[in-house]
Amino acid sequence: MAKLTHTDAAGRARMVDVGDKPVTARRAVATGELRLRDRAAFAALAENRLAKGDALAVARLAGIQAGKRTAEWIPLCHTVPLDHLDVTIELDPERLGASVRAEARARWHTGVEMEALVAVGAACLALYDMIKGLDRHATIGEIGLLEKEGGRSGHFRRD
Repeated sequence: MAKLTHTDAAGRARMVDVGDKPVTARRAVATGELRLRDRAAFAALAENRLAKGDALAVARLAGIQAGKRTAEWIPLCHTVPLDHLDVTIELDPERLGASVRAEARARWHTGVEMEALVAVGAACLALYDMIKGLDRHATIGEIGLLEKEGGRSGHFRRD
């Protein structure tokens, strides 16, 4: 089993010192989804007819804003100077779902996986907030890292 990097010799949580790691190009892509049960609620989302406004725009901005503040959400994360953070949302009428994707890039000492994941989570939460008045059965699911590049561990792509 691999050694945990965020614990000290006594097993206490600690922030990893990345100061001696080289600055390299980092990239991460995360995905997640919001699923609805109510077709009318999905139609209102797709047609931009929600009482709270443009849910897709709000969710994209919430994801970007949250991803930039990942170190404030996740206690042991470093503050990473992002070069790029993009959130996209695709609606799927057959599944009554919204697929959320975030891509984060930086040239830094440490990766940007958490920034991409936080962006997806926040975008999904914002979508839920915007739609909950029409569909309380909405669920958020399958948030995960799709791909990462850069750093010592190299390239990863989820099967």
